[in-house]
Amino acid sequence: MTATKGNLLEGKNILVTGVTHDTSIAFAVARFAQEQGATVLISNFGRALRITQRIAKRLPELPPVLELDVTDPEHLAALPAMVREHLGEDATLDGVVHSIAYGNPETLLGGNFLEGPWEDVAQAVQVSAFSLKSLAVAARPLMPAGGSIVGLTFDATVAWPAYDWMGVAKAGLESTSRYLARDLGPQGIRVNLVSAGPLRTLAAKAIPGFGDLEDMWKTRAPLGWDNTDTEPTARAVVALLSDLFPATTGEIVHVDGGFHAMGA
Repeated sequence: MTATKGNLLEGKNILVTGVTHDTSIAFAVARFAQEQGATVLISNFGRALRITQRIAKRLPELPPVLELDVTDPEHLAALPAMVREHLGEDATLDGVVHSIAYGNPETLLGGNFLEGPWEDVAQAVQVSAFSLKSLAVAARPLMPAGGSIVGLTFDATVAWPAYDWMGVAKAGLESTSRYLARDLGPQGIRVNLVSAGPLRTLAAKAIPGFGDLEDMWKTRAPLGWDNTDTEPTARAVVALLSDLFPATTGEIVHVDGGFHAMGA
């Protein structure tokens, strides 16, 4: 799919978290957001931060790269100051993209549901679900009415082969987004999720048995599904970040070729 330049996000400042590789959904979102006129900041932390700094050079415009660990209270408290350092003292954040998830593949995925230890489950829930609330609270002082928070999920209404405790974490993420929509709505801030079909990202490759999920989409997605094309998902995220959906919050938009609507 060929991207088209536009002005959906003209004049908006957007933070995209979790940009780790140029095959990631987050990278595609950052790229398309820039093409739609946004000023983009991206983030990562730890050893992945250097990778993100290198990957940032592949975007149309080199964005500021913030060090942000969403499980670290000090990092979260420093977010407004980091944004203002790069964008100015009066800067706002019009949009935030949550593209963060982690579950130990050796203990929580690939058929280990009954053996998954609580310590690893707790980490997965904190990083993959609770962090949406943490990030929203950290960004809230910068967000004006009309702001938008968009997260990425993988349909948690059913049990998938191999996905195990990450499916539980995603269910937590989806519930968290609804409660955030309830509590941030009176401030004019929207909270929505995009549920993408299986994409062959770096994170997906770490999931044992991921190929089984990919095979399902080949025969059941009525529109077909290209598991290497992140742009349809990025377009949906950008649309939700824009002013096109001013009265939509607490929603999960499926970008999966229609798979979610099919029976057998």
